[in-house]
Order: sequence, then structure tokens, then C-alpha cells
Amino acid sequence: MKAITFSLHTQQPLLATSFQGDPNSDVSYSYIPGSMLRGAIIGRYMKQNGLSELDLASKEVKRLFFDANSTCYLNAYLESHEGKRALPVPRSWFKEKDAELTDESSVNIYDFSVDAENELDSPKFFGEGFWAKERASIKFYKEKRRINIHNSRDRKKGRSTQIKHNPQTNELQGEGEIFRYEAIDRGQTFQAVILCSNDNDAKLLIDLLQISPDIWLGGSQSAGYGHTKISKIKSPNNNWNEVDISAESRTGRDFFTITLISDLILRDEFGQYAVIPPSTQHQIHAPLAKEIKIILGLNIELKPHKSFANSVLIGGFNRKWGLPLPQVAALATGSVFVFEDFSITSEQIRQLESQGIGERRTEGFGRVAVNWLSNVKFNVNKAKKDAALNSPQLRTDGAHSLAVQMAERLLHQKIEQALQRFIGYTEIKGDISNSQLSRLQLVARQALSNGDCNLVLSLINNLPSTAKKQFEKAEVSNTSLSTKLDEWLKNPNSWSWVSNKDKLKAKVASAERSINDDFATENKLAEKYTLRLIMALAKKATKEKNK
Repeated sequence: MKAITFSLHTQQPLLATSFQGDPNSDVSYSYIPGSMLRGAIIGRYMKQNGLSELDLASKEVKRLFFDANSTCYLNAYLESHEGKRALPVPRSWFKEKDAELTDESSVNIYDFSVDAENELDSPKFFGEGFWAKERASIKFYKEKRRINIHNSRDRKKGRSTQIKHNPQTNELQGEGEIFRYEAIDRGQTFQAVILCSNDNDAKLLIDLLQISPDIWLGGSQSAGYGHTKISKIKSPNNNWNEVDISAESRTGRDFFTITLISDLILRDEFGQYAVIPPSTQHQIHAPLAKEIKIILGLNIELKPHKSFANSVLIGGFNRKWGLPLPQVAALATGSVFVFEDFSITSEQIRQLESQGIGERRTEGFGRVAVNWLSNVKFNVNKAKKDAALNSPQLRTDGAHSLAVQMAERLLHQKIEQALQRFIGYTEIKGDISNSQLSRLQLVARQALSNGDCNLVLSLINNLPSTAKKQFEKAEVSNTSLSTKLDEWLKNPNSWSWVSNKDKLKAKVASAERSINDDFATENKLAEKYTLRLIMALAKKATKEKNK
């Protein structure tokens, strides 16, 4: 089939509601479901053709939206930094229980569907997410989420009304119930795929995508959710492969392996939705094995070897009905099923992957990969986007100048916060008069305009003997006030009073400012904030004495 690929960039949080969470919360899937994309494109098709509803008897409508053998709308998964469609993590990936993947450290992964089940002392499933191969290394991707709290309100009054008890019906009346949305956050890019059977349908679908880059997806669109932009629409690709590995290189394996790239909906022999993974422990024939036999035309029994599976509840919402779809059980994305090997051809692999398995395939369900992974052990790193690619590009001098000013203000704000924290737990202890503290404040204020620390040093070095003794007896952090002032004023660039100096920097787009750059040196940032520190400590000590 011909593949149309395009990117979806979330401009607002996106709510693709799943059946996770408690009754008072809506938790989104980690991806954009194919059913959601199909619904949005149906909306554009109806608007373009002036339709109030679809003609289900139309061959074109059936072919474009309801025939899995003609058109499939695959789930939109996170797009990798190299522009690839990342795929769900297989449930056969395990790591040591205590091993944690961070920005700085990678983890070793063992694929139990291949081997190595005895290699780990305390094996633990690696975790849900997405991965992509980049420059011969495995990168792990995780969607970002946003949690918003909402409250139910009266539609006419536009606010929540008081909840009251009705004595006749013994029910609560009114609005105000708190509920929570956990949505896909804005600013993320997903890659979507539409598979179609002929060039005419591909052209029609591309024309629908190009009507406008703005598209609204998911729920609560009137409440600031769902705005998404379409970009990078690519012409139909006849040789597109979901796992980007040729079928010819995946024949002749030791085992026959099926990995689910999307949720799989199957029915048992009685027509009921069933989640029965193939197993050597049960005599019941798994629906999955039956489906594979039918699709490939096999006359042999598939012998299960091992499985790594999970189940999930699938639902949805039908805008035509204005009602939710019936909930059905399905095998979860990432599940892996290993069978005893049999002779499979590259053409059979292509057929199975192109057609998919099970129900609702036109909405992206039932996508599988055959004999996909072969490495027993490999290393996984957390994907980190290049800062230069992640930041907005400043194309004019005015924009750059504005970004510089913003970065400078953010830096001053961070230094100010650090100063307030230090003053909060630091004080001048000992018997020092208010007159000496006032003199210290006055001279520091005079030196502040040009950042001249030598002016305060001159005061300290030329004090009368009585005043000098007061500065020596007073203490700051168990150190003589005179010694501490000398340390700060002679070496202000050390920022010795700041505990987290590495965080004192600010960046806006490509404009960056820090406490040790040329900007800070030229403007005597260290000297001026050292003088402000001395003034603040002296003022605090004076207030404490006056209490």
C-alpha cells in the first residue's frame, strides 16, 4: 500500500482520553489515535463536499474511511529528532530493577523474546514509551504531559453553583465538582501515517490535509485543547516499511515472533472479544494464532514458545451518535508473542504487516512487526534534543536585542532570589553598634553605582581602633565580620555566598547570559551584588538590634 506521512505539532494540550485514572479524571493516551485522525479528515471531507452526513452507500466513502483493505489511519507516534516515527517499546525488554535511565546515564536492555532470561538478578520491564534507532544507537522517547484542574460549572451562568441537597429525591443538586485532565502537552511533534491503495485516493487525502495546516483533535476543544498544526506532508511512498527493516532480512530466524505496534482487537470462536495470549499451558487455541493461519493460508499449527503481553480496554466516541463507543478488551501495544519457527517467506511477512490483524484496522489497530528484533542485549540512551535545534531562531537584530534584554532580566532575577535566600539564613552576630552598621551601609551604597569594592575596603582598613575591634568581634557564619568582608570584597567573582553557582544563568532563544560571561564582567555584576549583600546584612542586623 502507498504511505502518506506527515507531522502533527501540538499547539495546545491534546486530550485523547483513555480508560486510565479515577472516575474524576481524564487521562490521555501517549499518542494520537488513528481513529481521531480519521474523524478529523472525515470532517474536512464533508465540509469540502458540502455534506451534512456521509453517504455510507458511496463506494468512495467506504474506500476512504471504512475499508481496512483500502485505507488505514495509523496512530501518530512521537517523531524522533531525526524525523523518524518512533515506535512503542516492546514488552519483552527488561533491565535490572535498580537501573535507572537518566539524561546522564544509559541502561543495558535485555530482550527476553530473543534470549537472556537468566542474565538479570532482578529483571524489571523497561517501561512504556517509544524508541528509535539513531546513528547506530537506541534512543528512548517519552511524551510530555500536562495536568490541568477544572471544575464543573453551570453553562448558562458561566460559573459553578452551590451544591444543595434535595430532600425529596435525596440527591445533590448544583455544580462545582472538581475533575482533572492529564493531556499530551503542547510543543511536541508526532508523525502520522495514512496507508491507501491507489494514487487517486492518495491525492484526495493529501488535498484534504493541505486545506489548512491548523487542525483540532481530541476532546474539550472549546476549553483550550486540541489545536494542532500539520506539516511535512510527504508524497505517497510505495516502499514504506513501518519498522524500516527489509522483509528479506527477517526470514530464517530461530523463532517466529509477532510484536504488536498498536493495540490488537480479536474475537474468540464464540464471537466474544477475547484477550487470550498464545500459551503452552492452555489447551484453548488463541485467536491470534488462528488469525495468522488464515491470513497466511497455513495448514500447520503454530506452536507457542513464550509471550510477553498485557491487556487494555479500548473505547472511543462517535460524534454521529453523540455517544461513547462500547468498551472492548484488547491485547496491548508492545506485546510480543514467540512461536516455534516455521518456513516463512518475505512476501508473507509483507502481507501480514501490510494487512494487519484483527478488527478496526482502518483506525490503526492490529499493526504488527514480524521477526523484528534480533539483539539479545543493547544499550539505551535518553533522547536529548540539540539545544540549537530546540530554541527559536532569531532572524533580525531587533529580535536578538530583545532576547538579550530578556536573558539579562532573568539572570538578575535568579541572582536576586539567591541573594534573598542567603540573607534569610545569614546574620551578623556580636556586639557592633548601629552607627558602625549605618556607616557600612552608607559607604556600600556610594560604591554601588560604579561597583567600586575598594571604597568599602578603604573604610575597613582605616577604621579607628575601637570601631575596628567591633568589626573583628562581630561574626558572620562563625567567621569574623572583618575577615568575611575582606574575603567578599577582594574576590567578588568567586560568588562564594552562592551555593548553586552553575544555575545562575539564563537563556532566551540563542541569547544566553551567566554570572561569569563578558556581560557580567563589563557591568561589574559580581561587585555590585557583593555590595548589595553587605548592605542587606547590615540593614538586617540594625533591625534586629532595634527590636
